[in-house]
Amino acid sequence: MNNHIRALRGEQGWSQAELAERLGVSRQTVNAIETGRYDPSLPLAFSIARVFGLSIEEIFQPEQSVQ
Repeated sequence: MNNHIRALRGEQGWSQAELAERLGVSRQTVNAIETGRYDPSLPLAFSIARVFGLSIEEIFQPEQSVQ
């Protein structure tokens, strides 16, 4: 799953720790989501969307499969 969280966070001027606090997760979780090592649960994805005032689809996109 691809996402734009790093760019969105940067636009707000938030550190990973600040975003993590707003979401109620660890900074390591934010880092793992940003780097694509972890796909958030649906409730966490909704929380992320709510924090940025966007829809889930505006933040997360499925990876393109290579055929």
